[in-house]
Amino acid sequence: MMDTLIQFDNTYARELEGMYVPWQPTPVPSPKLLRLNTDLGIQLGLPIEILNGPAGSAFLSGNETLVGATPIAQVYAGHQFGHFAPRLGDGRALLLGEVVDKDGLRRDLALKGSGPTPFSRGGDGKAAVGPVLREYLIGEFMHAMGIPTTRALAAVWTGESVFRERPLPGAVLTRVAASHLRIGTVEFFAAREEPHQVQRLVDYAIRRHDPQLADHPHRYQEWFRAVADRQASLVAHWMLVGFIHGVMNTDNTTISGETIDYGPCAFMEAYDPHAVFSSIDTQGRYAYHNQPHIIRWNLARLAGAIAPVMTNGSRESKVAPFLEILETFPARYYDYWLAGIRKKLGLATTEEGDDVLANEWLALLHARGADYTLAWRYLVDAAEGNDRPLQAVFREPSALAMWLRQWRMRLDRESLKTEARAAAMRRVNPLYIPRNHRVEEALAAATDNTDLAPFERLLKAVTRPFDEDPELDAYATPAPAEVTACYQTFCGT
Repeated sequence: MMDTLIQFDNTYARELEGMYVPWQPTPVPSPKLLRLNTDLGIQLGLPIEILNGPAGSAFLSGNETLVGATPIAQVYAGHQFGHFAPRLGDGRALLLGEVVDKDGLRRDLALKGSGPTPFSRGGDGKAAVGPVLREYLIGEFMHAMGIPTTRALAAVWTGESVFRERPLPGAVLTRVAASHLRIGTVEFFAAREEPHQVQRLVDYAIRRHDPQLADHPHRYQEWFRAVADRQASLVAHWMLVGFIHGVMNTDNTTISGETIDYGPCAFMEAYDPHAVFSSIDTQGRYAYHNQPHIIRWNLARLAGAIAPVMTNGSRESKVAPFLEILETFPARYYDYWLAGIRKKLGLATTEEGDDVLANEWLALLHARGADYTLAWRYLVDAAEGNDRPLQAVFREPSALAMWLRQWRMRLDRESLKTEARAAAMRRVNPLYIPRNHRVEEALAAATDNTDLAPFERLLKAVTRPFDEDPELDAYATPAPAEVTACYQTFCGT
């Protein structure tokens, strides 16, 4: 029955032969649905009742391949912590195929943790329940925040153990993305000096993500500009919410501008521009404050990969358009960031000096060790005339007074009414985020006790991040300082 209810149309497999390896998932002993993302399934036009049953578990675990699906392991390269790895690829993931959702948007359906592939590099290709649920949870929060992201359609127990530092219950994630094209995908063929393949790949990416550029006389540089613009917007969103990706390798940077691969990611508590949580980022390459610089570095790698497909002129003339885009990237990023931070500050108009006001606020948060999320949220109360909640998150509340006077003088130059301003600020400043200690608590309960209740409660909070709920007060509370001080995240591979 499933075969007739999911309509695949697999352009990547059909149009890009030679850029993947056909492969089948490794069967698992006793798949059982852990969680289904019903709203996403409906948006994709999938048969929810069947997905909730045994047939759905068989499909979502990889035990059953549906008619029309063409499971493939995609090949790609990548710069990992600045060092080029010429052959990576899907080592524990398979692209099942593509569906067109109710809005006419093409979406990939892929399995993660579905067993080894030719690109596994000695790994077992499996996933444990903790990392699977982390990706589900963080992706749904990002979606609720309006931040472009891959999302989880489902998580399935496999009924077997995977072995890391200790045996862990295994799971498979079904991931949905606008596509799984990465900067590293282009890098793979550029490194092999195959400009024809690079051109095929980029032309496909244009058709899929930027079809308005298909007939543009300078389509490759304009496509690069569009990719850069999406990344500028995406990373600005990350910075505004205090998100640290943790492993911004070029194979984890999507052409679509979606956040992908929630491995060693984390959220800041006390504001610290140098915050790093990933256990493998020993040099702080992917620290919070470095993210805008790293995405530009990644884009430079993409520019180098696609420049050879330019057919006319010298090498210098081929590279020049891409250099211009890279040179203007910091300003583009800053425009997105400043527009977002104006909204967080409650500013409805633009004035020269708004960036100074914003940066002085951030410097104050840093100097006083204030919780990033709560400080922004309680600024909404301050906009309504109640400073007490905001003062409570500062070690020295008196330090606020001068900045608040400057901020209120700025607000007074606008005609927006207090109620409208506060409502707008509450729509962009979340009360609930996936606080690191709560994430670990939920994952530990699922891993050690097969208890999903903490996961479900946290998911409820972070998928309605702006809506205050007294029953969820604990999820707005920062971790004790001693917990945050030693917190580390891991890739989960």
